[in-house]
Amino acid sequence: MRDVIDGGDQYKKTTPQELKRFQNFVKCCPPFDIVIDGLNVAKMFPKARESQVLLDVVSQLAKQNLRMLVLGRKHMLTPCFRWRKDEIQKVQKQASCFFADNISEDDPFLLYATLHSGNHCKFITQDLLRDHKACLPDAKAQRLFFKWQQGHQLAIINKLPGSKITFQHILNYDTVVQTTGDSWHIPCDEDLVERYSYEVPTRWLCLHRET
Repeated sequence: MRDVIDGGDQYKKTTPQELKRFQNFVKCCPPFDIVIDGLNVAKMFPKARESQVLLDVVSQLAKQNLRMLVLGRKHMLTPCFRWRKDEIQKVQKQASCFFADNISEDDPFLLYATLHSGNHCKFITQDLLRDHKACLPDAKAQRLFFKWQQGHQLAIINKLPGSKITFQHILNYDTVVQTTGDSWHIPCDEDLVERYSYEVPTRWLCLHRET
């Protein structure tokens, strides 16, 4: 976990003082169900106001009685057209919030809080987290991180004005080639399908050997 957080140089992503403040913050909170990269989520829909997008996501999840942590930057607390004070205050009423320095990276805090909260905890960001996976010491650890990512990263796949936000369902099985006796099941995509690395294929090619 230390490799993922600081990558060999903690000052590139945060400061020792801020990291300690965040660790103490997390330890004082009950385990979270969802950890949200607030800035990343808020910018998913460029034509919408950032604070409104974030509020919509948090409000929808709050209806499920989920314990949430929203991670953000301190500039989000400065009222402006993109970040309305009343909307940020509504976010703070429905979720725990931690605002890091503007020069800090959000991802290390996102990973730390998710892992600290336990296996049930999910996280929301569009970030692929490739830099963090690359910090891991070997291919086995990187593969394990990727599988963990697929099982814990929620993706927002749709949001129309005034409509409910749609999340991609997290599968409870591994999307690798599987075999049962004389049959093979191979996850695949349709031609030219584009998806993020944490999004799994939903189609399977099933082969059966005739005897």
